[in-house]
Amino acid sequence: MSGTQTTNNQPTEVEQLRQQVSQLQVQLAESQKLSCLGELVGTTTHEFNNVLMTVINYARMGLRHQDDPTRTKAFEKILAASNRANQITNSVLGMAGNRSERFETTCLKQLVEQTMILMEREFQKYRVSVEYNMSEAPPVWANGNQIQQVFLNFLINARQAMSDGGRLLIGLNADEASQQVALSVRDFGTGIPQEKLPKIFDAGFSTKDGPDESGKGGTGLGLYTCRNIIDAHKGRIRVESTVGQGTCFTIKLPMAKTSQPSLQPKIGNLTKTPVATN
Repeated sequence: MSGTQTTNNQPTEVEQLRQQVSQLQVQLAESQKLSCLGELVGTTTHEFNNVLMTVINYARMGLRHQDDPTRTKAFEKILAASNRANQITNSVLGMAGNRSERFETTCLKQLVEQTMILMEREFQKYRVSVEYNMSEAPPVWANGNQIQQVFLNFLINARQAMSDGGRLLIGLNADEASQQVALSVRDFGTGIPQEKLPKIFDAGFSTKDGPDESGKGGTGLGLYTCRNIIDAHKGRIRVESTVGQGTCFTIKLPMAKTSQPSLQPKIGNLTKTPVATN
């Protein structure tokens, strides 16, 4: 009898190892999610502070000057800054409210818009101009929180690939034939050598020497987690890259159907179940 066989329906050593690997994959996904959330909190805090300073400075200007043109200008600037703050708040609340671990109909265009509001300051700081090529697309069947995590990872990688600034192209289109929606992030940066492309989704592999000046990148966990997330969504992930010309990451997700049960996403063949609390 084999040393791995057991009685009384007890798991074998191989099954125990598989469960341990699955649990580690879930933990990696959770770690990556918290990392992305932390990066966004830092970015939005700076952005909101800029908006607040604009409101304060123009309020002071309006109080100092009694003439109508100056006061009108101050009110217009305050209104514009307040609208900007409202956009940021709605994006953060949208992201914070989407902490469910369940699949549901998800609008990728809305997810992109909310995320880009939060990332706008960072792209301005690093002189990255963003262009959009997004067509109308039906909702997908996905966990929006996890797909936003993947999208954020692509954005950060793209920004890091263009240390001297550059162009970023975001694409969205639907393929009715395959019943999938494709979301792509294309940079025009350094590119990835062909011999490294087959390894970039492996755990622990990184094309970076370590975190950049902003503290992002270099762990080798990001793309590995992204692949597991897309696999759990029954989607596809693809990368195309040429050294000196840039890189394009594309994910394809299944369109949502009219009647589809809500399911918990599985990462590494392990369903993440909620923990009961008192």
